[in-house]
Amino acid sequence: MADRIIRAGSPLGQGSKARVENDVWRTLGVQADEDLSHLPAGPILVPLAVWNARRVELLARGEPVGVWLKPDDEPGDIASDLDKVALVAVHFPKFGDGRGYSTGTLLRTRHGYRGELRAFGDIGRDHLFFLVRCGFDTFRLADHRDPEDALAAFNDFSVRYQGSVDDPQPLFRKRSAGAGVPPGAAPTGTGSNDARSPR
Repeated sequence: MADRIIRAGSPLGQGSKARVENDVWRTLGVQADEDLSHLPAGPILVPLAVWNARRVELLARGEPVGVWLKPDDEPGDIASDLDKVALVAVHFPKFGDGRGYSTGTLLRTRHGYRGELRAFGDIGRDHLFFLVRCGFDTFRLADHRDPEDALAAFNDFSVRYQGSVDDPQPLFRKRSAGAGVPPGAAPTGTGSNDARSPR
């Protein structure tokens, strides 16, 4: 069975409904002992180190190529090549490792990346809402997690207090402008829909 991903909808998670679809990308180099001497056909995601060492060869393949970053990779190291790749992904090797949130935010804000930004690894339903806030728009969950069940995460919170990549204007600014606040929205911090406190 093909790996499945969650696509949050239109770019930066706004607009169309999230859905599960088959993953056409093959992610290479996650296992340290993987042999990458011969690259497979089709769309591939390679580690940043492989991209840096084999950029010319990868581009000459004439097939889609993407780059994935480890938690300790510097997003600025791919910034000058963002227009050459079809996808950028960030690996979350452990459930509690949150460094990838900053990587995603930096790619979107500081480096202006507008293409597909994927989170993959040991992530689950509880991460999705917050990953979208940081600019991620596709997600490959850990193998033991069901992406269909995780779709509900995009409706966990109806009101967001802080501005972020997906919606830069904070709630207090919207309220002062009198726009963009759902009617009857509870004051921030008083209800279960407060996005500052994950479940």
